[in-house]
Amino acid sequence: MSQLEELKKKIPTQVAVIGGGSWATALVKILSENQVKIKWWIRRKSDVDFIRKYNHNPSYLTDVAINPRKVKTYSKMSEALSGVEYIILAVPAAFIPETLKDLNSKHFEGKKIVSAIKGMIPEENLLVTDWMEKAFNVPISQTCVIAGPCHAEEVALEKQSYLTIASPSLAVAQSFSNLLNSRFLQAHAIEDLYGVEYCAVIKNIIAMACGITRGLGFGDNFQAVLVSNAMQEIKIFLDAVYPETNRDLNSSGYLGDLLVTAYSQFSRNRTFGNMIGRGYSVKSAQIEMNMIAEGYYAVRSIYSISRQHNIHLPIIEAVYNIVYQKANPQVEMNKLKGFLK
Repeated sequence: MSQLEELKKKIPTQVAVIGGGSWATALVKILSENQVKIKWWIRRKSDVDFIRKYNHNPSYLTDVAINPRKVKTYSKMSEALSGVEYIILAVPAAFIPETLKDLNSKHFEGKKIVSAIKGMIPEENLLVTDWMEKAFNVPISQTCVIAGPCHAEEVALEKQSYLTIASPSLAVAQSFSNLLNSRFLQAHAIEDLYGVEYCAVIKNIIAMACGITRGLGFGDNFQAVLVSNAMQEIKIFLDAVYPETNRDLNSSGYLGDLLVTAYSQFSRNRTFGNMIGRGYSVKSAQIEMNMIAEGYYAVRSIYSISRQHNIHLPIIEAVYNIVYQKANPQVEMNKLKGFLK
C-alpha cells in the first residue's frame, strides 16, 4: 500500500446526515462505530443545542448516546454539507423538497448521495434518487439507497441487523457499505437501485394493509396469505416498471424488508394501518402517531404508476381506496379476499 493510500485510510470519512428522526439517529449511531466524522443537520435548533449539551437526541431514540468526538450537530444546512463525501437523506420523502429548497446543484457537486428514505416525492410520483437527479443534477451513478430489515429501535439496542446498499455503481454501494459494517450490523452491496428503492416504498403500503387487517380482527393466517400475495404484486410492479433478470426478490433487501415492516411492533406503517382498521380517520391517526407513515403518501404514487402501466395490484388498490377514497376498510378487505390465493 502506498503512503497516499495509508494516509487516506487514517483520515476519517466525512458524512452529512440530514434529518433528526429515529432512523437518522440510528444511522448516526451506526456510523459512529467506524472511522467516520459525522455532520448532523437537524431542523430544530433547540434539538441541536440539546444534543451538543447532553449528547442525546431529546425527541427520538433518547437512550442512544451521541459521541461528541465524532458527531457535530448543525441547524444550518450549508455548514453541514461543507467538505463531506457522502450526504445521507433521512427525512420523510414528503418533506424533501421543503428541506432542500435553499440548496442548489453546487451543494451536491462531487458528493455521493445516499437515500435512507423509503418513500416517494408526492405529486411528482418520483423516487427520491430520481428527484435528486431532476432537482440538482445528481448523477444516478453517484447515488445509493439503504434498504433491508433494520428498525431504528433495534439498532438502538444493538440487536444484530443487516442492510442492503444499492447503487448502479457497485463501487459506490460497496464503499458506503464499508462505512456501516460494525459489531452489530452487516451491510452488503448490490446494483439494483430501482428494484430495491421501489420495493422499500411498496412494503410500507403492504404493512399498512397488514395493520388494517389486524385492526379489523383478521388473524395470522390471513396476514401470511396477504404478505405472500404482496410479494407477487411487487414482482408484477417491478417487472412492468423496471425489469431486471438478475433480481432475487427472496433476499433480505426485498423480502426481508417486507417481512419486518409487515410484522414488527416497531413498524409505524403497520401501526398507522392498525389505527385505520380500528376506526380512526386518517387525520386522527396521523395526529395521534406524531410520526410519518411513508406508506400513506406512497400508496397514491404507486397506485398512479400502476394505472399508467395498466397493471392490477389488488392490495395496493384496497389500501388506496381506504385512505384516499374513504372506502370502508371492512368492505375493502372483504373484496380483497376474492383476489388472494
